[in-house]
Amino acid sequence: MLSNIIHYDFLFQTVLAFMIIIVGGTVEGYGYGLSLGTNWPYTRDMPEKAKTGDPEVWHRILATLLGLNSLALLILHFDIVTITGFVLIVGTALLGMATLYTLAGKAPSVVQGLHDILAYSTALTYLIGFTGYYSNLGSFILNTIPIYFFFLVIFMGGMTTGQRGFQKPIGYFKFPKTKSQYIWTLHGISVLLFIIILSIYFYNYNVAILILAIQILVGIMVFIFVNKNAARPGFIVPLHQTMTILIVISIFFQLSLFKVI
Repeated sequence: MLSNIIHYDFLFQTVLAFMIIIVGGTVEGYGYGLSLGTNWPYTRDMPEKAKTGDPEVWHRILATLLGLNSLALLILHFDIVTITGFVLIVGTALLGMATLYTLAGKAPSVVQGLHDILAYSTALTYLIGFTGYYSNLGSFILNTIPIYFFFLVIFMGGMTTGQRGFQKPIGYFKFPKTKSQYIWTLHGISVLLFIIILSIYFYNYNVAILILAIQILVGIMVFIFVNKNAARPGFIVPLHQTMTILIVISIFFQLSLFKVI
């Protein structure tokens, strides 16, 4: 009985961790990044703000739930996966606080990049706990070459968001002139490297390549929407995050059309 509860709790944590990433994209997409200021924890009038649909409030509520549940899992099922998950959540939370200062222009964009890597690593850790496909996160990373390049793309994407700052455009350009434009360019280069490495392992990761092809179009739309309305680029940002989640899941399971056929 307890083992079944723990098993599906890993699934709950996985879904919740990915959901938090999408909600985080919604926060950015609709200009709520600093709606609660730079203080953490923030408890004043949160219920009222939650009723108004402020996604930043829900982002923090879900993150708190993820953390509390990770502690429960750690107590009930003490192993390398639950330890890793708990540590990653603590690290993500600490960097999450720091990203508020990044958005406010008071901390470097590298903070946002690292935060995003830890956020995806957290979800992958609990996915490992649910599926049992790998013994731990380290084993998955060591045996999955494309994940290195995935994390590079995630890191540069986070830095792009962090360097852009709160409600600021990147700007159109032929040759990069500002820091945000240089970082966006490096983000694009990292995507090209990701495509190359997935192509090398095409047999195992062709589904990831197909999703990535769509994601590139979505990414270009994000760039256009951000420059059109930097304060509220809209639904395209959480859609961008959703596509990224689908890519990493397809890598994790090595989804391939050839294997289906």
